[in-house]
Amino acid sequence: MSGKRIMDIEVLRAIAVLGVLFHHLQGSLFTDPVPLLERIHAWAQPWWGVDLFFAISGFVIARSLIPALRGCSNRREYWEQTRNFWLRRAFRLLPSAWLWLALMLLACVFLNRSGAFGTWSANVQATLAGVLQYANFRFADAFFHYEYGSSFVYWSLALEEQFYLLFPLVILLCRKHLVWALLALVAVQLFTVRTPLLMVIRTDALALGVLLAMWSVQPGYCRWQPVFLRRPWAGVLALIGLAALLSFMATDRFTFAGYRIGSIAVLSAVLVWIASYDRDYLLPAGRLQRLMAWIGSRSYGIYLIHIPAYQLVRELTFRLQSADLPSPAGHPIVTLLIAGGLIVLLSELNYRLIEMPMRNRGATLVKRLGTSRTVVSSPGATSC
Repeated sequence: MSGKRIMDIEVLRAIAVLGVLFHHLQGSLFTDPVPLLERIHAWAQPWWGVDLFFAISGFVIARSLIPALRGCSNRREYWEQTRNFWLRRAFRLLPSAWLWLALMLLACVFLNRSGAFGTWSANVQATLAGVLQYANFRFADAFFHYEYGSSFVYWSLALEEQFYLLFPLVILLCRKHLVWALLALVAVQLFTVRTPLLMVIRTDALALGVLLAMWSVQPGYCRWQPVFLRRPWAGVLALIGLAALLSFMATDRFTFAGYRIGSIAVLSAVLVWIASYDRDYLLPAGRLQRLMAWIGSRSYGIYLIHIPAYQLVRELTFRLQSADLPSPAGHPIVTLLIAGGLIVLLSELNYRLIEMPMRNRGATLVKRLGTSRTVVSSPGATSC
């Protein structure tokens, strides 16, 4: 399969991570109420960026993994491909995740006069949950009951990593019935009341992303291409409209709360569907697209880093106030700019020094093992 990035997918990654960053401002960066944020949150909640990430992950992983596994002629080749997939995912995700778990734990000990990083005991337990990939279950157990720790965003990473571990096995077990199994998985969740446990194992957006990837190799996929979005700014307006609808659905003002998560998953999959054709429907080529693509390419690091960055700014503010020095406290815009600059700097360093070197090392290891086969090309959106 071609390694060419789909720019609209990168744009969606950027939107997803920016939404999560904005959602966590109140409570993680600002402990005192910010009236403007409260007014915005009353009408628009951007936490649905997590579900958009899930839909993107399902699509991106499935469009390469399913053809590769179905192209295997025997069980040995199947397990070699599966092992190679697991190795690439591990080298891609775990080094950065474990690094920032360790740094948050150190910050809890050495940079925590204000208590911004939480208690030692909660962070030790959260770090263990993050390393052992059960952070989502701990998050559900902790929800409104006890302190989780600084690494609470790792619940979604744990869910994705569980998906990466189990998905090759699901492909093997379901074989030709994979589509029906995924449709059943989505249908059951659409009409199920989401308890805290079901919220942290929600897989409807992931399954819809996988189904989209499978559909993208079928002849009918091209016939459904949204060509009307080629009109100037039509795609941008569609993106803004869907994002606004998703943000409203994520608030308490959305009256059909029982169907909230399923509806968000479906609309997230719609955005990924539009992006999948690789026609720059959602955002035309230009400076803004390049900026969003940069954010999208660093979105994993940004997601890991934003909470410790917010907490570090709070710690800095506390220390400056304690020393009677000028601090950004009382100036939300200044605080926001400092936190944003810190996130940009740290995510770029993480991308250059950790993410890319470890990703390349994983690819080199897979190549050295000498068991990787030529991946069966999936025509996907590029054939339209």
